[in-house]
Amino acid sequence: MDQKKKEKIAVFRFGVISRLVALKKTERGQKKTLIRDITSRQWDIPFSGRSYISRSTVLQWLKKYEDSGRDLKSLYPTARSDRGRTRSMNEETERALVNLKREHKGLSLPMILKMAHAEKILPPDFTASPQTIYRLFHKHGLHDEEVREDMRQFESELPNDLWQSDCMHGPEVIVDGKARKTFLFAFIDDHSRLIPHAEFYTRENLDSFTDCLQKAFQRRGLPRKLYVDNGPTFRAHHLQHITASLGIALLHCTPYRPEGKGKIERWFLTVRMRFLPLLPPDITLSQMNERFHDWKEKDYHLSKHSVTRQQPLQRYLKHLHLVRAAPKNLTDYFRKRVIRTVDKDRTLSLCGKVYEAPGQLIGKRVTLLYHEEEPEKIEVFFKDKSFGFIVPLNAHINCRIKRKQHVIEIAPSEDNPTDRTTYEGGKLFDRSEDDDSF
Repeated sequence: MDQKKKEKIAVFRFGVISRLVALKKTERGQKKTLIRDITSRQWDIPFSGRSYISRSTVLQWLKKYEDSGRDLKSLYPTARSDRGRTRSMNEETERALVNLKREHKGLSLPMILKMAHAEKILPPDFTASPQTIYRLFHKHGLHDEEVREDMRQFESELPNDLWQSDCMHGPEVIVDGKARKTFLFAFIDDHSRLIPHAEFYTRENLDSFTDCLQKAFQRRGLPRKLYVDNGPTFRAHHLQHITASLGIALLHCTPYRPEGKGKIERWFLTVRMRFLPLLPPDITLSQMNERFHDWKEKDYHLSKHSVTRQQPLQRYLKHLHLVRAAPKNLTDYFRKRVIRTVDKDRTLSLCGKVYEAPGQLIGKRVTLLYHEEEPEKIEVFFKDKSFGFIVPLNAHINCRIKRKQHVIEIAPSEDNPTDRTTYEGGKLFDRSEDDDSF
């Protein structure tokens, strides 16, 4: 290594430990905090592929610098005396392993090591790691040829056979006078390259994704397969239940393999190049989505695609008769599901509110299906059978209720002593109180 590189490395190392060097005796208590800060940060380390520095390395640099009387040269990198050789194996062991590999080129490393132990080639205290042996074989040209996976282009035969979906980080918008980051959720039809739906949101979560998914189903029908990312949002049980209930196969891409989502990733690039530069500053979320919808429908869908050589909309409509329409009660499939136990007083709680359930369900574990934006429509199920919609608790009515077996009689009020009515709770749920067939 030449002098200039050594100096650059030494200057970098001094920059790392400079705050530790500058500590006064009265500030020694801050040493741990500073070291923790150094080891948690990412660094642009000169002539190195690493980006983090360990605690032991920081302390080693600091000790060398202090012991040398604070001489910068003490931080110069030192050349290894055993460069070109492994430190965990002697020359005789290296030669024996290399010769064994030459004789059995097709064997895997575990089999090579097993054979070496059987022939007593390796010493009893052999501790070299597999990575060290791989580097040794590579050095002597004995590494196995890398088998590259066959990555062929593919395309679904018909529209709605397969949709790809992902999320792209978008520009900032103005929400309530403040700048908020946006996220673009989108779906692309693999056959036609049509976009069933895409929309910008201010939150990158499951609610945003399912909202976009529901709108895509309403506009373009149901796909047979949905190919999504491997993140936690796309592996949520709620999403798996929605797709399974609609007969859609939910597929997840292989982690760290973006090639499988090539079509949606390429479309995101189109958005960045052809749409985002057209946006004015200080735009609101609704304004951006309105402009985005117009661009998607009037520009992208009506432009000839570079691969299919057809307009996405034209290619999609060609086989429209084969598209499976979404059910009329599509929104019911997107309701959230929670489990609750009905208390002895027929009540249960949800989202901070108390509701009344049918008397037949006291003590039962029931399933509640609901939309957060419609808290007044919460349907209760027991053993996959609907018992109607639960109602908010009205404590003022309950305080005047007299219970006679299955019928609840409401006592007359002071203002109208002749007014006596009966309230049969099961009637609210289209069931009678004495019906226990569940």
